[in-house]
Amino acid sequence: MKKIIAFAMLLGSLTVTAQKIKPLDVSPMDALSYPLSYKTSDKVVKIIYSRPQLKDRKVEDLAVPGKIWRTGANEATEISFYKDVVFGGKKVKAGTYSLFTIPNEKEWTVILNKDLNVWGAYSYKQENDVLRVKAKVSKNDENVEAFTMAFDKDMNLYMAWGKTLVTLAMSE
Repeated sequence: MKKIIAFAMLLGSLTVTAQKIKPLDVSPMDALSYPLSYKTSDKVVKIIYSRPQLKDRKVEDLAVPGKIWRTGANEATEISFYKDVVFGGKKVKAGTYSLFTIPNEKEWTVILNKDLNVWGAYSYKQENDVLRVKAKVSKNDENVEAFTMAFDKDMNLYMAWGKTLVTLAMSE
């Protein structure tokens, strides 16, 4: 009998309230990894980033030339190396880093920084940079609305947005 009363009291104390579910983020998170095949579990690198959209704006308005950029939207992009790699010609140890960039017309500076779980580039500290490398900029044939990152079969990293295509060589 005590169990029935306790159960009835529990039911009486529960109230169901409708939860407000946030709409889809306008800059949704994405992830990419290398090797490319989902069948390969022995990954070398994984990048988690958010994908801002142009929405009739210019890349230069959002990734301002000469200024530090979070390389995406929302939280700073994070890159995890599961093995030591060569990143833009420089050796980097396995680990997780934030990935920032400084866009410019002919090349972008790509930065690995040891600060993690940071929002945007607001608290970026240059003294916490692990390394800086240069990445080549070229014009893309197609207009890419949402900022996109991808690896090719040779582990080169591509960042595309608008008609801008940034290429950074990577290898094991």
